[in-house]
Amino acid sequence: METRSKRAKEKVDLAGILRKSWYRLRLSVRHPSRVPTWDAIVLTAASPEQAELYEWHLKRAKRMGRIASATVTLAVPDPEGQRIGSGAATLNAINALARHYQQLGVDLGPQVANASNGGSGSSVPHDRSNNEVPLLPMVNFIARRHILLLHAGGDSKRVPWANPMGKVFLPLPFLAADDPDGPVPLLFDHILAISSCARQAFRNEGGIFIMTGDVLPCFDASTMILPEDTSCIITVPITLDIASNHGVIVASKTGNTDESYSVSSVENLLQKPSIEELFKHKAILDDGRTLLDTGIIAVRGKAWVDLVTLAYSSQPMISELLKSRKEMSLYEDLVAAWVPAKHEWLLPRPLGEELVNRLGRQQMFSYCAYDLLFLHFGTSSEVLEHLSGTGLGLVGRRHLCSIPATTVSDIAASAIIVSTKIAPGVSIGEDSLIYDSSISGGIQIGSQSIVVGVNVPGDSSSAIDDPVRFVLPDRHCLWEVPLVGCTERIIVYCGLHDNPKNSLSREGTFCGKPWKKVFDDLGIQESDLWSSTGTQEKCLWNAKIFPILSYFEMLSLATWLMGLSDQRNESLLPLWKRSQRVSLEELHRSIDFPQMCLGSGNHQAGLAAGIVKACLSFGLLGRNLSQLCEEILQKEDLGVKICKDFLALCPNLQAQNSKILPKSRAYQVQGDLLRACSDETTACELEQKIWAAVADETAAAVRYGFKEHLLESSNSKSVTANQGNKFDGLGDQSFCSRMVKVELPVRVDFVGGWSDTPPWSLERAGCVLNMAITLEGSLPIGTVIETTKPTGVFISDDAMNELYIEDFTSIATPFDSDDPFRLVKSALLVTGIIHDKILLTMGLRIRTWANVPRGSGLGTSSILAAAVVKGLLQITNGDESNENIARLVLVLEQLMGTGGGWQDQIGGLYPSIKFTASFPGVPLRLQVIPLLASPQLIRELQRRLLVVFTGQVRLAHQVLQKVVIRYLRRDNLLVSSIKRLAELAKIGREALMNCDVDELGEIMFEAWRLHQELDPYCSNEFVDKLFAFADRYCCGYKLVGAGGGGFALLLAKDAECAKELRNSLEEDPNFDVKVYNWNIFLES
Repeated sequence: METRSKRAKEKVDLAGILRKSWYRLRLSVRHPSRVPTWDAIVLTAASPEQAELYEWHLKRAKRMGRIASATVTLAVPDPEGQRIGSGAATLNAINALARHYQQLGVDLGPQVANASNGGSGSSVPHDRSNNEVPLLPMVNFIARRHILLLHAGGDSKRVPWANPMGKVFLPLPFLAADDPDGPVPLLFDHILAISSCARQAFRNEGGIFIMTGDVLPCFDASTMILPEDTSCIITVPITLDIASNHGVIVASKTGNTDESYSVSSVENLLQKPSIEELFKHKAILDDGRTLLDTGIIAVRGKAWVDLVTLAYSSQPMISELLKSRKEMSLYEDLVAAWVPAKHEWLLPRPLGEELVNRLGRQQMFSYCAYDLLFLHFGTSSEVLEHLSGTGLGLVGRRHLCSIPATTVSDIAASAIIVSTKIAPGVSIGEDSLIYDSSISGGIQIGSQSIVVGVNVPGDSSSAIDDPVRFVLPDRHCLWEVPLVGCTERIIVYCGLHDNPKNSLSREGTFCGKPWKKVFDDLGIQESDLWSSTGTQEKCLWNAKIFPILSYFEMLSLATWLMGLSDQRNESLLPLWKRSQRVSLEELHRSIDFPQMCLGSGNHQAGLAAGIVKACLSFGLLGRNLSQLCEEILQKEDLGVKICKDFLALCPNLQAQNSKILPKSRAYQVQGDLLRACSDETTACELEQKIWAAVADETAAAVRYGFKEHLLESSNSKSVTANQGNKFDGLGDQSFCSRMVKVELPVRVDFVGGWSDTPPWSLERAGCVLNMAITLEGSLPIGTVIETTKPTGVFISDDAMNELYIEDFTSIATPFDSDDPFRLVKSALLVTGIIHDKILLTMGLRIRTWANVPRGSGLGTSSILAAAVVKGLLQITNGDESNENIARLVLVLEQLMGTGGGWQDQIGGLYPSIKFTASFPGVPLRLQVIPLLASPQLIRELQRRLLVVFTGQVRLAHQVLQKVVIRYLRRDNLLVSSIKRLAELAKIGREALMNCDVDELGEIMFEAWRLHQELDPYCSNEFVDKLFAFADRYCCGYKLVGAGGGGFALLLAKDAECAKELRNSLEEDPNFDVKVYNWNIFLES
C-alpha cells in the first residue's frame, strides 16, 4: 500500500498521456490492420435533431482523420424524444446499432440461414418481426464487434453555452499547438484518443466500452487489465469530500494488485454517500480515500453476449418505460444487475427483475487506475479551470484565428482565441475563452468569460466618440443560437457560476446576482418569467428571459439584463416585456441544428481561406495548405471555387520569392491545391517536377555549379567533382594498369534518422547518432575497380548481373527503377569520370557486392554507393575525403530516384560510434564527432545489443516518399517529430558518453514511436509481434533505417536477458529470424 499511495500522489503526466493517446489514435486511423480501431462508435442523443447534429460531427471527425473510414458511426436519440435514463439508452443504442448493421446489409454468416430454418440448435429464442434478422445470428455478430458507446444525450444545464453544440463537442485546445493548421481539438477528440488505447485492452475479444461525454479520463488505457466474461468499471482513488457528490465503488480487499493498478470484484455500489455510509460499507481505503465511479464501463465475453441479447430484445422494456414515464439508470440500475449485493434493492425498481434475470449470472469487477486524472466538464467554471489550471501548459491559446495587431486591440496573453475572427478595437480579458465567433470593433469581453458562436456585425452608425458598443462583464458567458423559424440568431447569456437548475428558493442566480436583486434592479416580476400555473420549480432553466428581437435590440437588452445599461428602465423594460421571449429549456427544444452546422462550417472555412490567402500573398508558404483546404471545402462548391482562385496565384509564387522559396515547396503547394480542386491527374503529373526539384536543390547545396554538369553529354567540358585529377591530359600516354578495392561496414542507427534527409537537411539542422559494425566477422559491402585496356565500362554485381557500356551518352537520368546498375551509373555521373578524357584511352571494370539481405535497413545502398564513389575517386586520384564522398552520395541518391540522406554513407565511411550534425547552406556542411567509446561501453553494447534480421523485406524509398511529401506540405506533426528525433540524438550522445546504456534504450523506444508517427507503415504485424515478444527482455528496440522490415535492434536489459532472448528467438518456430554476430568497426 505504501508504494501504491506514493504513486497515486505523483503528479500525473497529462501531456505525456495525451500525446501517447493521440499517437495511438492516429496510428489506428492510418493503419487499423496493425493497431485495431473501434468497429463502431455510437453516441446517444436527447432528440432526433441533436442526433442529426452529432451525425454531422461524426462525419467531420472522419473527414479530419479522427475516426477510421471503416468504423461505423451512429447517433441514437432517445425514443420519442423522451428521457429514458442512461441504462435504457444503452440498451436502445445497442439495439439501434444492430438494426443499422442490418440496414447496411452486413454478412452475418451461415448462421442466418440455419436460424431461419430453425436448425441452430440454440435455446436462445428466435423471436422476430417480419423484417428482423433472427436474434442468435445478430447477437453473435454484434458480440464479436468492438464498440465505443458515448453517452452524450444530456441537456448540459450547468454548461448552457455548450448545450447547442453538445457538451461532448465543446472546444478543448489541449495540444492544439502540435498541429496549428489542424481543426480545433474538441473534448470528443480527446475522448477518442483515450478510448483508442482502451481498444487495445480488448485485443481480439469483442466488447463495449462505455464512457460519458462530460468526462476526460486521462490515463494509459492500453495497459488496462479487463477480466474475461465480465463487466468492469474503471475507478480511481478520490478524497471523501469529492466522493460525496459522485458514485462510489466498494471493491473486494482481495484481487490482483500492481503499483499502478488493482483489479478486484465489486461488492457494492453507493450513490453520493455520506461519511457514515462509507464507513458502514467499508468503502474507505487504507490511505483514507475511496474509489470513484468514473462512469467508464467495459463489458466483454459472456457478460457482453448477455447484454447484447437483452438489448436486441429490449423494445418491449423501453416501451414500458415510455408508457410509465420512468427511467432506467446505467450507473444505478443496469450495473446493479452485476452486483449481487444490489439485487434486493434492484428487484422492485423499474424492470429490475428483468435485469437481474438476464444479466445477473455474471459479476462486475473494478479496475482501479491509480494514475488516472479525472477531468470533469460539469460546469462552465470547471471548463475554464481545466484550461487555465490543470492543462495550462497544454493549451493552444491562438488556433485558426484572425487577430489584430497589439497596437489596435487589447487581448490578454492568457485569453484563448480559437476558430475566431477578431476586429480591431476589441478588448478581451485574462483566461477568457472565445470560440467559433466573429467579434467586431467596440466589444469588450471581461476576464474569465466564455463567448461561443457569437457573430457581432459591424455597426457603421456607431458614434466615433463612443467606440464601446457592448461590454461582457467578468465571469460571464455569451452565446448565440439559431432557432427554427427565426431569421435572427438569439443572443443568450448568464453568469459563469450560475446554475440554471437552482431554483429561486435554492439560491438561484442570473448573471451572478440573486433573483431578488435582479427583480429589484430591473423592475420585472416573477410572473414575467414563469407561469403561475406551472408545476416546475422556478429556475433559470425555464425562465422566459431571453428576447427575440433585432440583433442590436437584443444586444442592448443583454446589457440591461446584466445590469450594465445606463439607460433608464422606462425605455428598455417595456421593450423587453412586449417582446417574444424564450427560456433555456425552450431554446434547447427549438435549435435549428442544420443552420448551426452550416454557419459553423462556413465560419471555419472562411477563417481557413483567409489564412491561405495571406500565406500565398505575403508569406513563404509555411502553413499546411493541404490541411487548411480541408476546412475550406466545407463550403463544397464554393470551397472548390476558392481553391481554384488560390491555384491561379501559384505561377507568381516562385517569381516573388525565387531567392528563398524552394521550387519543391512551390510545386507541392500547387499540387495540394490541384487535389483540393479534384484535379488528381494534373497533381500526379506535377509530382515528377517535385522530385526533380528536390534533386536539383540537393545538388546545388552540395557543390556550386554541380547540378548543371550532371545532365551534360559526355563530350561537354565542365568543372567536375573530379577537379585536380592526375589523369587529366594523359589521354595520349600508354595504358597504366591499376586496381583499387574498397570494403566498408554497415551502419546501425540509434536515433536521428530523417533529420539527415533532403529537403529537411537542406533547410534545417540535422543530428544522427549511429554506429559502424561488421557482420559475422567481415566487412559486408565492397567494390573492386580496375582499369582495362579496352575502352568502355564493364559492370557486374553479386547477383550475376552484367553490363557493358560503350556509349556513355546512354548514361542519363531519369533511370529506370528496375535498372540494377543505376547506382554505378549515378556514381559515374557524380564523380564526373564520364565527362573527362580518362575513358577515351582506357576502360573500367567495376565489380560490387553486398553480403547482407536485400532491404536490410543497414544503409546498404548508400554505403555501396560510397564504396563505388570512393573507388572511382581513388583510381582517378580525385578528392576521396570522407566528407566529399558523403556529399556526392547525397546527390547520387537523388539521381537514382531513391532519395535518402547522409547518415548511411557517414555510418559506413567513419568507424565506431559517431554523432553527426548537418548545417543547411551552400554547400551543405557536415560535422562528424566520433565518440571516444570506452572499453566498458563497447563491452556493454556488444553483450546486450542483438542485431536481428526480421526476414521482412523493405524498400526505404517507399517510406521516404511519403515522409518527404508530408514535409513539403509542412505537416506540423511530422516537423515536430523530426525535430524531436534530432534532439534525441543529442541526448543519446550524452547517454553513451556517460555509459548509460539504459537511457539509450529509452531513447530507442521513443525514436521508434516517432518513426511510426512519421509513417505507420514503417512497421507491420510481424514486427509488432516480434517487439511484443521481446518487450519483457528489453529496455529498448527499433527497426534500423526507415523501417518497414529489415534489421531490428533489440537492446536487452542486461547480458543475461540478451542470452535468453537470443535463445528464445532461435528456438521459437513463430519467428523465422536470424540473430547476427556483430562487432563495432573500430578501424578507419
